[in-house]
Amino acid sequence: MVGRIIETDRCVAEGVEWLSRVEPRFAAAFSLTGPLPLRRRADGFQAILSAVVSQQVSVAAANAIWGRLELAGLTDPVALARASDEDLRACGLSRQKIRYARGIAGAGLDFDALRLAPDEELIATLTALPGIGRWTAEIYAMFSLGRADVFAPADLALQEAARLLFELPERPKERQLRKMALAWSPWRAVAARLLWAYYRVAKEREGIR
Repeated sequence: MVGRIIETDRCVAEGVEWLSRVEPRFAAAFSLTGPLPLRRRADGFQAILSAVVSQQVSVAAANAIWGRLELAGLTDPVALARASDEDLRACGLSRQKIRYARGIAGAGLDFDALRLAPDEELIATLTALPGIGRWTAEIYAMFSLGRADVFAPADLALQEAARLLFELPERPKERQLRKMALAWSPWRAVAARLLWAYYRVAKEREGIR
């Protein structure tokens, strides 16, 4: 069963209100961050491919590669599958990313079905793809599908934000942060948005390395 979907800024505001009631530290964080961004984006093959393109490169490099793929008409699964390795390398994809991209293009994902899949089933389907780890699948679930109760505890910025906000002696590891986040259900994706926003505020104030 699919839970709440974040579709508008009002949904985010509702989540913030709930989180602020159950955890005063979130209320304090929100007083510093102000309204949170919706951060919704399109789902589908291009969103998955873009995630692979962005892995382990700078934002500028990822944007440049994506621009070349778009110019070459290679952001469609059929066109990508038919392209030669030379065509894909010319766009800036490494040998490994070419393998990942071809695997995703050939997976025959039913994106309509994914929109209706329960969170864990969705994440399991995505992580079965080459080059897609749990963090990438959780980010896709949160921002491409708007899942309100998905969290990405492997994210280093979330870990550092949690350390600062909850005054922890050290940055929580993925397992610890995932356990902490259980208390923020059913609005864990809004908690993530709030922690990311708080991280940016704290970084500006204190200088996080």
